[in-house]
Amino acid sequence: MLPKDRPRATSDPAAPTVTTSPPRPVSVPQCPPSMRLPSAVRIVEVGARDGLQNEPRLVDTRVKVQLIHDLVDAGLRSVEVTGFVSPKWVPQLKDASDVMSAVQKKNGVTYPVLVPNIKGFDAALAAGAEEIAVFAAATETFSHKNVNCSIQKSLDRFRAVITAAQAHDIKIRGYVSCVVGCPYEGHVAPEAVADVAFKLYEMGCYEISLGDTIGVGNPKSIVQMIDAVLRRGIPVSALAIHCHDTRGAALANVLAAMSLGLSVVDSSVAGLGGCPFAPGAAGNLATEDLIYMLQGMGIDIGDVNLEKVIGIGHRICQYLGRKTSSRVSQATICTVDAPESIRHSTL
Repeated sequence: MLPKDRPRATSDPAAPTVTTSPPRPVSVPQCPPSMRLPSAVRIVEVGARDGLQNEPRLVDTRVKVQLIHDLVDAGLRSVEVTGFVSPKWVPQLKDASDVMSAVQKKNGVTYPVLVPNIKGFDAALAAGAEEIAVFAAATETFSHKNVNCSIQKSLDRFRAVITAAQAHDIKIRGYVSCVVGCPYEGHVAPEAVADVAFKLYEMGCYEISLGDTIGVGNPKSIVQMIDAVLRRGIPVSALAIHCHDTRGAALANVLAAMSLGLSVVDSSVAGLGGCPFAPGAAGNLATEDLIYMLQGMGIDIGDVNLEKVIGIGHRICQYLGRKTSSRVSQATICTVDAPESIRHSTL
């Protein structure tokens, strides 16, 4: 017989849903030495920009700013804020200056913003940006769809942006899109990725984020791609991995990248994301799922509170009118034992 204080199964729709308690990662003393994993990983949270940019509903500026503040308060120390791109092509980011100006920055936290050209850089600089990100593609077709020019021309544009940023002591991060597959050209040669990544690194990007934009990668293709980039001459300390979870392989691909020594991983709260110029690109790797895996493996990610991040993901999804893509959140969110931050959540 069930204890009296345990909720019973019932067909009553008003009865509380019972699942598991909030997740507690199952830790192991240490990973097998053969895995050669980094002892610490820096998470770059991209939900406020990459996560929201493809949402059909325009998100209020106040909500974006609160999302950023909440993510920082949860312990994340690198939170991408917005993108200074054309509102004609990405209307969701038309309030970039307002968002950036409203963010109350904390010491020890980086707040990168995306810029496509010198006009975007000037706007970012005026709004107080201290770190920017530029982006190039590994295929010509995607480059034309995304920035309306060839790969080489996009790199030429970024050279002027990077030079201007360096003159103002602003750090520059680089993104490479479609590193294993392209929605228009299919398979992408690892050498093509290595060439674009090296050019960005040579121009002055301190870090290159390698993005599986449409989520077609698997651990083997990710390792082959990263190996080509490393052989091109970029140190592993200057690389990050950015995986979309279209086919459910994002965590496996991150682990494969980590096995080669990569220690920076991009992710998005609630798995928000998608690219307006990449048909079929589902959301990013969910930050909640990444935290759960890394903390369970005993890998240092700083003082990040998983419970708070789950609550943040739940709140933004409620606002957007959609379900979270985080498996960890899905396993937690309806429990009667869930903390107040998750059960009572409004924006």
